[in-house]
Amino acid sequence: MPRPGSLNERSGGKPKDRKSITPRSHYQQRSLSESLEASQSSQQSGEVAQDSPSKRLKTSHSPSRQTPGIMTVNEMYNFAKPNHVDLTNGNGPAKMTTVQKRSTGMARPSNTAAESGPKRLVVKNLRKAPRSDPEKYINHVWTQLDAALSAILVDEKIPYSNEELYRGVENLCRQGRASPLFKTLCEKCRQGISNHVEKPLVANASTLDDTGILRAVTQAWCTWTVRLKTIRSIFFFLDRSYLLHSSSLPLIDEMGTNEFRTQVFSHPTLRPRILSGACELVIADRQGKQDQSSNDLLLKVIEMFHTLSVYTSDFEPEFLARSSSYIATWSDQKADTLDLAGYIDESQKLIDLELRRCDHFGLDSTTRKSLETYLEDLLVDQPDRQKKLLNTADISRLLQEDARDALKQLYGLLQRRDLCEKLRIPFESYISDQGSQIVFDEAREQEMVVRLLGFKKKLDSVWEICFAMHEGLGHSLREAFEAFINKSKRSNMTWGTDNPKPGEMIAKHVDMILKGGLKGLAANAATVKGASNEDADDSSVDEDDEINKQLDQVLELFRFVHGKAVFEAFYKRDLARRLLLNRSASADAEKSMLTRLKSECGAGFTHNLEQMFKDVELAREEVASFKSMLEESGSKPKIDLNVNVLSASAWPSYPDVPLIVPRDVQQAASVFEQHYKVKHSGRRLAWKHSLAHCQLKANLPKGNKELVVSSYQAVVLLLFKDRLVNNEVPYNEIQAATGLDDTELKRTLQSLACAKYRILSKIPKGKDVNDTDTFSLNNNFSDPKYRIKINQIQAKETKEENKETHERVAADRAYETQAAIVRIMKARKTITHAELVMEVVGATRKTAKCPLPRS
Repeated sequence: MPRPGSLNERSGGKPKDRKSITPRSHYQQRSLSESLEASQSSQQSGEVAQDSPSKRLKTSHSPSRQTPGIMTVNEMYNFAKPNHVDLTNGNGPAKMTTVQKRSTGMARPSNTAAESGPKRLVVKNLRKAPRSDPEKYINHVWTQLDAALSAILVDEKIPYSNEELYRGVENLCRQGRASPLFKTLCEKCRQGISNHVEKPLVANASTLDDTGILRAVTQAWCTWTVRLKTIRSIFFFLDRSYLLHSSSLPLIDEMGTNEFRTQVFSHPTLRPRILSGACELVIADRQGKQDQSSNDLLLKVIEMFHTLSVYTSDFEPEFLARSSSYIATWSDQKADTLDLAGYIDESQKLIDLELRRCDHFGLDSTTRKSLETYLEDLLVDQPDRQKKLLNTADISRLLQEDARDALKQLYGLLQRRDLCEKLRIPFESYISDQGSQIVFDEAREQEMVVRLLGFKKKLDSVWEICFAMHEGLGHSLREAFEAFINKSKRSNMTWGTDNPKPGEMIAKHVDMILKGGLKGLAANAATVKGASNEDADDSSVDEDDEINKQLDQVLELFRFVHGKAVFEAFYKRDLARRLLLNRSASADAEKSMLTRLKSECGAGFTHNLEQMFKDVELAREEVASFKSMLEESGSKPKIDLNVNVLSASAWPSYPDVPLIVPRDVQQAASVFEQHYKVKHSGRRLAWKHSLAHCQLKANLPKGNKELVVSSYQAVVLLLFKDRLVNNEVPYNEIQAATGLDDTELKRTLQSLACAKYRILSKIPKGKDVNDTDTFSLNNNFSDPKYRIKINQIQAKETKEENKETHERVAADRAYETQAAIVRIMKARKTITHAELVMEVVGATRKTAKCPLPRS
């Protein structure tokens, strides 16, 4: 009997094809496949499921009675919510619903009572899907993966497709099997490396040398990387979805690298031989025995070391230790067998090769830096190596031979250890020795300035190109040059004085430039061995520019000279001769040189020189005034007289040489003297015939000539004016007629009878003039030029003049020193001896060299 308040679920023992209503509160939601499986099972068994507990329908009782069959207002407007049964397993909107009417207080008809109970949905002819065993599937997938890994580890063909294997790995990872899968993979790889890599290598180790072991290990590593790449492609989902997000587990590539490093590289038998083989490849490359295959092998080895992370911990210390031993042995051998130039060249080549090898084979920057440090320490910084590199005699030889490549390499080696300052001592020693040889070389005294200019140019080039314009070496160059150029010693070159010789020679060189121009430069350069004056030989070069360039170079030497008094004395004498004899190549060059001297030494130094130029200008005006007076008076002299009136204080002092002047010249000179005294009362004129020159017209048998001669030569030639028939004149008669002493007369006759232009004939013939010689007019003299200039031997400087100049400079220096002492004592009143010496040296430094007292 059915329980009251419940509906019978069966009718006649056969399920009805109707909708069943199942309350939500009594059922869990199931998937579509499970629902279909349950329905099919129920249909086949003929059983109908019944909800438990069965749902009862209760009638609601209202406290107020109502008439049966009549609806209240609330019942009319309130409807019961439908119950839903989801048959789509959450995949679609299809639902089957039944509406359960709200119960009321009145009794329901019996035909509706059965519909309010639970209903059951039956699906006919539903096939039941067989359930799969997860463990069985996992084992199946791993069987495939194991077979694939086994094939990969022995380089065989994989029996399954990569896609199928990849899907299997993905399904295992999605089922939470990633961790055991990775452990199994690690174990499989470990076994594969042990069986197929480690054991064969160890077994063959006894039959191979270190290089062979290294080659086999490198080949095994290359093979393993290819295998590992294939493994990673199969287990890529595991690598990206599981291992990548794990902080404690390595990626597949890292796992494979770690296993190879642990089992192969770190093997006690293989590790030392692998490192030794790599170092032997480097040694072979250093010895030049390396072929291309060995180079390729070394490249792969270094790359393997980097990948295995054993480069810094294992290879680098071994490589640096062996390199240090090799460099030390190499350095000792080369230092004992090679000279300085050879050792420098080989050391630089070794450094370049070692650093280039580091870059070529991909060694770390730390290795390169450490190796470079070893090279610098063992080749340069060791005491024995410093002694060899800084040997004064060897460096002087390199500088003497102008071995600029070796000097540049030497500076580069020393610069690596900041040892360039130590190069100053040998550099200064070389400059001092070579400069002193040039200054005190009596045989090549006339070439001193040209040689000094070439030496200075060479040193500047070495300092700029080889020594990279090092500041300390630049100071050494200037100090050493200044030291030797101001050295002095009592010798025949300075006539027993302590005057520095370069001051005199610089003044003479300037005289040669200003007097001869480019022709003088070319002639002087031709006399100096090894001297090159390309600009002087180039006809396209502007002469004024070249003269200014040469003067600037000479001024570089002049700046090093301390005692300027010697230069001033000789320059003043040469300038006087150029001005009086009108021998300057360029007036602009003369003024330019005067401006340079004024800028270097001050107005006081050039005061007398400027006065000399003024005297020449005033003398021209005076002669013009004298000629104008003669024209106005109507008296025309027999000779054309030009006179230079000079200030005795500004011009050099000249000795008074006795000379019997011809009558016509004496009369013209007297007329000029009277005219001058009228204009300038109180002044006295002293005639310096040694500086005079004349122009004579000679009517010779083979042609008329115009002769430009000195006053002494003119007086001698005028003796033969009236001797047309018997024109032989003995030496004694010439001396009596001219009044010249033996020295001046012999020099004059030698220039007229024994030089290039032989206006006179000497009997007997010869180069020297004796007291018994006889002279006559040379009737056979001929020359294509009409105007002939006969140089007087006295126009060139004589030893006596040089001696007199040096002695006068020494005496003036003593007077100047005394004057400086007086000025200082007047200003200071009380001063110590040391302070007095230093102030006197400072006061006389620019014009004279004051010798310091010797202790």
